[in-house]
Amino acid sequence: MVKLRAVEARVLAVAPWLFGLSLVGHLAMVAFQTKMTMVDLLVYRNASPELFTGDLYQWRLEEFSDQFALPFTYPPFSAFVFVPLSWVSWDVARWFWQLLSLACLWFLVRKSLELVGSRDPRRAMLWTALFVWVEPVRTTLNYGQINLVLAALLLATMVSAKPWAAGAGVGLAAGVKLTPAISGLYFLVTRNFKAAVWSFVAFAGTVGLGYLISASQSHQFWFQLLGDATRVGPVGSAINQSLRGALSRTVGYDVQTGPLYLLGVAVAVALTVWALRSAVKAEDTLAMLVTVQFLGLLVSPISWSHHWVWAVPALMWLIYGVRHRLAAVTAWAWLLAIGSYLISYLLIVQPSIWTIPRPWYFSLLGWVYPAVGLLTLVTVAVVLRQKSRQSVEHAVDLLRQ
Repeated sequence: MVKLRAVEARVLAVAPWLFGLSLVGHLAMVAFQTKMTMVDLLVYRNASPELFTGDLYQWRLEEFSDQFALPFTYPPFSAFVFVPLSWVSWDVARWFWQLLSLACLWFLVRKSLELVGSRDPRRAMLWTALFVWVEPVRTTLNYGQINLVLAALLLATMVSAKPWAAGAGVGLAAGVKLTPAISGLYFLVTRNFKAAVWSFVAFAGTVGLGYLISASQSHQFWFQLLGDATRVGPVGSAINQSLRGALSRTVGYDVQTGPLYLLGVAVAVALTVWALRSAVKAEDTLAMLVTVQFLGLLVSPISWSHHWVWAVPALMWLIYGVRHRLAAVTAWAWLLAIGSYLISYLLIVQPSIWTIPRPWYFSLLGWVYPAVGLLTLVTVAVVLRQKSRQSVEHAVDLLRQ
């Protein structure tokens, strides 16, 4: 990692130019629609008006969906949030979403750097320019996904000194897409109980609004569709980088919520507790945030590879938050994992998104994000525990002098 920082020091001088070139390159792809179907944005935009017809969860996007006609999989409140996109043309919607996502990526990098004590704007520009082209961010932009927007919202609000703002951010994000609800764990470990209450109130408000708009569709989502992972997509496809997906590909069938899955969850929870104890003791905010989000990604039935945009804050912590050999190894592992487009390759070589069995070497490669995610939890625990011990020893030495 020392070598990486040495290279960075020489590149920082041209970081604004790299930032500009990277954005121009991406926006050129948007303009010419090169692999930019933004199929998920189409779902958000085209499905949302169905909230008022009663057919939100019967609607399917047939375009670009030769193997799986895409449904709307989020709560009714989420459809309500996306309704304004249906009021404008597709070109306006797609450009707005791309610019918003790029702004959120830049904020995610800048805020992460601030949390580890780095405020050099050139550094934020440099890493934003690079992250535009890594797999989780690239696919988020290509699909028109909401991951960067939600991650930026969470990072902006969770660290707020105002409990209502911190909690409201989590509650609203969970109301749009359920997975951010795991963020409430951060409030519990930091004993910010007021924020935890506010997050529940905000989330309950989104559910209540959904019932006001359409009680039948809200009931359908919360009591019939919730928990049906197969409705969201193919659990065993290489793009599902959750523990359930990796375990299913390893054994050749969907492990569902059986013993293997529960064992994987138990391991992830144990490592999370270990990491959080070390992070809380070290008072490392970014490490706590990353740890909590990684737990959610690991234990969720489906975590598409583009959900792992939290690798961005994780890398900022690994590179700038601590100085340790294990952190350097983990940082390089993430750079290789997200920079190699391994998931895209595995998607090409798998015979079908529905076929779970595959050769052992493809199953092994399909562990890439969960494996490095688990390694990150171990790194947080080990590095911060050692850092806390060194701080105590240093304090003792000062007292003895």
